[in-house]
Amino acid sequence: MAQFTKQMTIIEFEKLFPDDDACKAYLQARRWPTGVICPRCGATERVFALKTMPFKWECMECGKSTSYRFSVVVGTIFENSKVGLRDWFRVIHMMLTGKKGVAALEVQRVMGLGSYHTAHYMCHRVRAGLIDPNFRQLMGIVEVDETYIGGKNKNRHASKKIAGSGVHGKAIVVGAVSRQGGVVARVLRNTEAKTLQAFVREAVSTKVDLLASDEHPGYAGLIDYPHKVVHHTAKQYVVGAVHTNTIDGFWSLIKRGVMGTFHKVSAKYLPLYVAEFEFRYNNRKNEDIFGTAVGCF
Repeated sequence: MAQFTKQMTIIEFEKLFPDDDACKAYLQARRWPTGVICPRCGATERVFALKTMPFKWECMECGKSTSYRFSVVVGTIFENSKVGLRDWFRVIHMMLTGKKGVAALEVQRVMGLGSYHTAHYMCHRVRAGLIDPNFRQLMGIVEVDETYIGGKNKNRHASKKIAGSGVHGKAIVVGAVSRQGGVVARVLRNTEAKTLQAFVREAVSTKVDLLASDEHPGYAGLIDYPHKVVHHTAKQYVVGAVHTNTIDGFWSLIKRGVMGTFHKVSAKYLPLYVAEFEFRYNNRKNEDIFGTAVGCF
């Protein structure tokens, strides 16, 4: 059975993971709770531990003339890394305990890593591992909204100013959140109706009790949903159960993280940062958030 690990203090982390072997044993328990499985062929029967090499196994089902040897980190974000597994776990712990994230420069300083590039690489590998491709469609009362991530045009250098409205040159993020539940957020190329509605149909079940949004015309065609609107341009923010305050709260977390922690996020890596905030939000009540994260990798 997989080990349960509540959200840890630093002292608790040090006790649970005194060395790399303790981390490997934990990873094995989270990854293969019912027994070791060959990552190549999926076999469980003829998989044997190598007595002289801890946390390594040999699968006799792979190939007729040769077997396949693998370690506990094969196929994970930790594979082919010169950084020890305990240091990887410490970085994961730092990223999960910071409500608005932790900057790679801070990781480098705290961990004593040799270069910023190493810390940056590790943080992005963790973020990529937290992406959940198999999320469940949202149910209940769901709010949907879009936001724009990027600096204000007036703060740009004269040579970098962009003509148009205040949203020009910014990255677009759309999200849907179930009240008292989870959130799904994605970076989009545009806010055209077909793009926004495709996201809603992917993230939100048509069996919801209510779908609330603002007056953006891109949501107008969702006729198969119980869709209600609040008109923000008319300073209308709450009409009974219809509002977008919950998703606005999630946007504030991301923007506080970008402005106060990371300071600058490129459009190239923005989906990874969004995935990080999404994972933390969806596991905010999960006392085993660290174990859940390790199980994703």
